[in-house]
Amino acid sequence: MPTEPPARGFPEGFLFGTKTSAYQVEGSVDAGGRGASIWDTFSHTPGTTFHGDTGDVTADHYRHLDQDLDLIGELGVTAYCFSVAWSRVQPLGGGPVNQPGLDFYRRLVDGLRRRGVMPVVTLFHWDLPQALENAGGWTARDTAGRFADYAAIVAGALGPEVGMWATHNEPWCAAWIGYGTGNHAPGRRDLGLAVAATHHLLLGHGRAVQAIRAAVPGAQVGIDLNLLPVRPASDHDDDRAAARRADGNLNRLFLDPVLRGEYPADMLAHYARHRPGFEVVQSGDLAVIAEPLDFLGVNFYGPMTVCAPTRMAEARAAGYWVPAAPPTDPLNADLRDVEVHRPGFERTPMDWEVEPGALTELLLRVRDDYGPRPLHVLENGRASDDYVSPDGEVRDPERIAYLAGHLGAVLDAIAAGVDVRGYFVWSLMDNFEWGHGFSKRFGLTWVDYPSGTRIPKASFAWYRDIIRAHALTP
Repeated sequence: MPTEPPARGFPEGFLFGTKTSAYQVEGSVDAGGRGASIWDTFSHTPGTTFHGDTGDVTADHYRHLDQDLDLIGELGVTAYCFSVAWSRVQPLGGGPVNQPGLDFYRRLVDGLRRRGVMPVVTLFHWDLPQALENAGGWTARDTAGRFADYAAIVAGALGPEVGMWATHNEPWCAAWIGYGTGNHAPGRRDLGLAVAATHHLLLGHGRAVQAIRAAVPGAQVGIDLNLLPVRPASDHDDDRAAARRADGNLNRLFLDPVLRGEYPADMLAHYARHRPGFEVVQSGDLAVIAEPLDFLGVNFYGPMTVCAPTRMAEARAAGYWVPAAPPTDPLNADLRDVEVHRPGFERTPMDWEVEPGALTELLLRVRDDYGPRPLHVLENGRASDDYVSPDGEVRDPERIAYLAGHLGAVLDAIAAGVDVRGYFVWSLMDNFEWGHGFSKRFGLTWVDYPSGTRIPKASFAWYRDIIRAHALTP
């Protein structure tokens, strides 16, 4: 009779967490003196989000704080990552502090500590104050300085009760989808502006690291990057070159300056023709960007396979799903790459391939290319076609399988000597999924948006059991 494989234990002190972001869950956009953000403006612009959905109410975490803190306590996580809405703290992105906004996050931190949960704070998760965007947003160098001022305010207010600080969440998205393709706020389509935004986001990161450490000596500070393996569809030189360009834009354009203090030479050359571009770099900037970190946050959802536009027919003949025509968006047209999908791999409702082993591959690559360092998987999860069954339950076996596979991939990386210290599920609850509005559900908890009712899904109970066992059980 076959026997079940043994449980696989996690290292002592390993953090099990979950995560949300301010604009996606808080709602109450006019409450407590909060100012407007670029996502308020963008989501209210016709044609920008699915069905015109906005974050005006969403899960209304702002008004359900105590209930959601109890939910976090019930889940049993050892850490909870949330973002601070800059415009709640400084409605205009600078100047006077809005005390009710700071008080909300103070209540959140205190409530987590009372429940034995370590607060992990992200200072920027894409919701730039609209007043700063009116002055140029991340394309303007001054925004990096304003970000450091804001970081000092939040760190001074929340202090050592915060266990970990992440400056930015996925700055690639803020720069390249916000300013390059225009699919995210603020909706601008100019690759030169995206290059400038990349640099100023990273400069703001470095200055914020300095500000946090000045306000909270001994603080654990890092940054949260969305990273993924980029593979060529074949060994043909054109496909390999396309994959190299995509990897440069998605991964190395952020890893190299943050961890090596330099931009990758091929990307400098590639973007030299775009204005404004890397001419925004000033003497001393890269030393600031490369401030030593206490951890690197890795967000991972799946790998990417690309071919060159001239190789689409060959990729299709090899069995890949290939779009009917090359992409016309500014980013991919400039990179001259076409994302294709491999046969035999499950894809989520976000059209992302599921391959847990790619997470192990990525973690090993970060260790091997950039040296050993503490890593946290700060986002991992999947959208599923969830629904409430007639008996009132939400069963999501696809999500459970996904999480189990990726927790196993983390254990494989640890076994290979990678210093992975935590894993955070995206997300605690269903929420406003940016341009997809409310059409995609990532949560461990179902949210009925009209009523605000929360229903823990089957994956919630499964993850709670994994945390209690401190092991990945069969």
